[in-house]
Amino acid sequence: MERIERIHALHRILTAARYPVTVQRLQEDLECSRATVYRDLAYLRDYLMAPVVGNGEAGFRYDTSEGDRFELPGLWLSSEELHSLLAAQQLLMRSGGGVLSNALAPLQQRIEKLLDEHAGGRRLPVERVRVIPHRTRRLDETAFRAVATAVLDRKQLTFEYRARSTDQRTRRSVSPQRLTHYRENWYLDAWDHERDALRSFSVDRISAAKIGEDTARDVADDELDQHLASSYGIFSGAPKGWATIVFSAKAARWVADEHWHSQQQGRFLPDGRYELKVPYSAGRELLMDVMHYGSDAEIVEPVVLREQAKSMLELALSNYGR
Repeated sequence: MERIERIHALHRILTAARYPVTVQRLQEDLECSRATVYRDLAYLRDYLMAPVVGNGEAGFRYDTSEGDRFELPGLWLSSEELHSLLAAQQLLMRSGGGVLSNALAPLQQRIEKLLDEHAGGRRLPVERVRVIPHRTRRLDETAFRAVATAVLDRKQLTFEYRARSTDQRTRRSVSPQRLTHYRENWYLDAWDHERDALRSFSVDRISAAKIGEDTARDVADDELDQHLASSYGIFSGAPKGWATIVFSAKAARWVADEHWHSQQQGRFLPDGRYELKVPYSAGRELLMDVMHYGSDAEIVEPVVLREQAKSMLELALSNYGR
């Protein structure tokens, strides 16, 4: 339990208590050490000005004459909520000087106010929190605005698409469904009218986008989730199979805490290695993620995916044989 959560829990316990609460019970309820209980009680009493009375022998409670009136000051956020606010602030600061600066200024001020309230009057050194973009792709801002507008206004969209795999240009006419931010990049999930099927498009490969007059065809959320979220990665579809990857004991410490897929299955093997199973449709993105771990990862099944990984590694090795 994190400190903010403990302070909340401690406040609830003391507020509800009719008799002094022993340190032993506080240790059990807060899942912390005896020393931590005393530190939290001191913080609650000395910094937050809570009416804490009592001692280590008899126990602690709120003074009955003041306890009913005491409330925790300011806004209290969990670590996840605080992280989200700080990340949002950093992202807003990165937009400074662009067309969004004036429009986002009130939001920036609101976030700063929330952070001030959380700090209880102290200044949070937010400049010590950094959000660093990783492997972002350059977007055509005009195309991005057209895509986003078509998604929100529910209008059909036409554009030129340059496929990364073949480098071929095609003209597409689609009904936009969702705009998805995934791994620092933007993707358009849409119904492709020529192919009569759902497709995902990398927005950085879209150009000459034009919003049409016709209303976009809506695809049910269940169908979108089944086609686009049921398999591994952004380039998904109906799962064609499951991949089994075994990671070394060294890499297991990281992989066991990673979220690869909503339906993933993982377990530690007796020798300390970690076995991960994920459903996948197209293996390209999965292979790239597995290759990221180098010799610490091995694709066990299916055989076809294992052979593809082997071929990729052999081609990579050939680059160093000259």
